[in-house]
Amino acid sequence: MSAGKKSGGLAGVTAGETHICTVGKEGAGLTYRGYDIYDLADNACFEEVAYLLLHGKLPTQAQLTAYIAKIKANRGLPDSLKTVLEMVPADAHPMDVLRTGVSFLGNVEPEGDFSNQSDVADRLLACLPSMLLYWHRFHTDGVRIETETDDDSISGHFLHMLHDKAPKELHRRCLDTTLILYAEHEFNASTFAGRVITGTLSDMHSAVSGAIGALRGPLHGGANEAAMALISEFRNAEEATAGIHQKLADKALIMGFGHRVYTTSDPRNTVNKRMSKELADDVGNTTLYPISEAIEKVMWDEKKLFANADFFAASVYHFMGIPTYLFTPIFVCSRITGWAAHIMEQRANNKLIRPAADYIGPDLQNWVAIEDR
Repeated sequence: MSAGKKSGGLAGVTAGETHICTVGKEGAGLTYRGYDIYDLADNACFEEVAYLLLHGKLPTQAQLTAYIAKIKANRGLPDSLKTVLEMVPADAHPMDVLRTGVSFLGNVEPEGDFSNQSDVADRLLACLPSMLLYWHRFHTDGVRIETETDDDSISGHFLHMLHDKAPKELHRRCLDTTLILYAEHEFNASTFAGRVITGTLSDMHSAVSGAIGALRGPLHGGANEAAMALISEFRNAEEATAGIHQKLADKALIMGFGHRVYTTSDPRNTVNKRMSKELADDVGNTTLYPISEAIEKVMWDEKKLFANADFFAASVYHFMGIPTYLFTPIFVCSRITGWAAHIMEQRANNKLIRPAADYIGPDLQNWVAIEDR
């Protein structure tokens, strides 16, 4: 921790060391374990990236095959957890659903002495999509879906449970790529929350539940949902251009632009923007992508604010038929890999995280009896 350095929201304060990720580092950009995000997005599958983050190296073909088989074998949900998910109200926030699901799983499948932490991480990676889609389909369609599909990939498994059929390869691949892009991002709010909880020697389920709680807040997660709401306001690019100019004049908050760490661009946006165009062409939607481009242009021209990873991810998910309220929970299904990697890294060289605060309250006061107040 940088001694004596103070900043609102800890901006610019170094709070520890990590082997896992660089964010915004000059000459490196976004990397996972030393691999550039563009190389991973173009060449890897999400399961390879999950293995890389959790085990520190890329898998061999034999290791990847075994890892995919392990994830597939861990997708099922205990009957008691299914009962809990059915009891969660239909109008609950889906992030609350995942928080509850992870917490309950920690009761019926406790981590114990941390010796099996990799297995716990893999179990959560495998079953988080199952939790989310079991709850969604039960309350939306009144069905109890099978959560153990034959799909090799997590992305295929997700879309299969959502739509009751194996997805188009383009859709599966695009979802897979977004999972790679969202998998890890250094000491962001949810990851840091998870590390703080881990630092107390708490269990992985508690740390992940806390991380989900942090990601639930709209200043961290949820910008892709806000972006979808924004682009849905307009019928065409011209209307969007005029509308964003008016919002800026009204000093309205426009989500999906700028970033706490990046200063000139978000490297993930390039990939999401390309996929948004590809999917728009695939589904024959001629409005949302031009509207998104128009908004992006106004925000850069007027405010020099660039689109972050969340902005074009909104239309990517929309084009795959994913309901907007499930956008942020998909983030969880990906980021569990980064969270778990940080939990294990924190444990490997643990120290309780306990920063100081500058007291700015009243000076020492004398006690006053209640009848004299």
